Amino acid sequence: MDSITQAALGASIAGALAGKTLGRPVLFTGALLATLPDLDVLIDYGTAVANFTQHRGFSHSLFVLAPLSILIAGLLWRWKPEPGFHRWLLLTALILLTHPLLDTFTTYGTQLFWPVGRPLAISSIFIIDPLYTLPLLAGCAAFLLRPSALRAITTGLFLSTVYLGWSFVAQQIITERVQPALAEAGFAGAELLVQPMPFNTALWRATAITDQHRVEIVTGFLDGDAPLTLEYFPRQPELASAVSHLPETRRLEWFTRGFLDYTKNSDGEITATDVRLGIPGAHPFSFILANEQNGAITPGNGGRTQRPALNTSALPLLWGRATGVIPVLCLASLTTPAVGQEC
Repeated sequence: MDSITQAALGASIAGALAGKTLGRPVLFTGALLATLPDLDVLIDYGTAVANFTQHRGFSHSLFVLAPLSILIAGLLWRWKPEPGFHRWLLLTALILLTHPLLDTFTTYGTQLFWPVGRPLAISSIFIIDPLYTLPLLAGCAAFLLRPSALRAITTGLFLSTVYLGWSFVAQQIITERVQPALAEAGFAGAELLVQPMPFNTALWRATAITDQHRVEIVTGFLDGDAPLTLEYFPRQPELASAVSHLPETRRLEWFTRGFLDYTKNSDGEITATDVRLGIPGAHPFSFILANEQNGAITPGNGGRTQRPALNTSALPLLWGRATGVIPVLCLASLTTPAVGQEC
C-alpha cells in the first residue's frame, strides 16, 4: 500500500496498544516504525529491473522483520520503560509484520518469505484505496484532538479490516462472474488475474493470458445484468522466446508470473511491460531487455522506459464506469465505444 496508508496503520496499532500510557507521541512512533520496511527503495541494486523486483524483498520478509521486532522493542523499552517490554514487543511486531501482510493484498508482489519462495500477491485491493485509509486517518485524528478517544482508533482499525476482508470476498464474486465468459472465449485454462480498478472495489479488471493472446474484462457491481465486454490484445511469443535466455527476462517472468507484454520498436529495441500494474496505455513499468538487428540479439541495460504521462482526462471516465453511468470502457484507448460498436 502507499506510504500514508502504512503510516496510518502503524499509528493506529500503536495508539490502540499504548495510547493510554504514552499519549499522542506513540502515534508518531507507530507511523515511523511502519515506514521502515519501505526504506529499501533507497537501495540501488544496479539495474531498473533489479530495483523493481527486489523492492518488497528482504525488508518485507517475515524472517527478517520478526527478529528485528525484538531488537527494536528492546531499544524502545530502554527509552520508555512504560508500558513494559512485552507491550513494546507486541506493538513493534504487529506494526512491522502487518506492513508486508497488507502489501500482500495488492498486486505488486511481496516476498513475504524471502529468501525462499516467489512473491505473493492476493491482488484484492488497489495500492491506494481511500475507503481503507480514511477510517485509519479519522481514528488517528480523533485521538490527536482528544487522547481519551481510544475507541475512535479501534473503530478505525475495525472498519479498515472489514473493508480489506470485503475486498477479498468481492474478488471471488468477480472471478466467478468472468470465468464462464473466459471459458466460452477459449481462455478456460489461461492464467487469470482479477484485481480492482484504481481507488475502489466496485469496479474490477480481469486479465487472462495465453501464449498468443491476452484478454481484458472490466466489470463491476453496478453493472446489473449487462453482458461482459472482452477486449483482446495480441501477444508476441516470438519476442518472448528471443529474449528468454536473458537473466533480466527470467527475473521479470518470475516476479510477474508471466504477465508481460513484449514489444519491439522500429530501432529493434525489445521491451517488456508488466501488464498487471496500471491499465493498457498507462502501464508504469516497462524495461529495455535487448536490441535485435539482423536476427542478432544484443542484451540491453535493463533500464526502465519513460513512464507514461498521467491521463487526467480519463479519471471522469473511470468514475463513470465504476458507478455504472458508462456501461463500457475500452481499455486500449480509454474511451467509450460509439453506439453499436465494440472495443
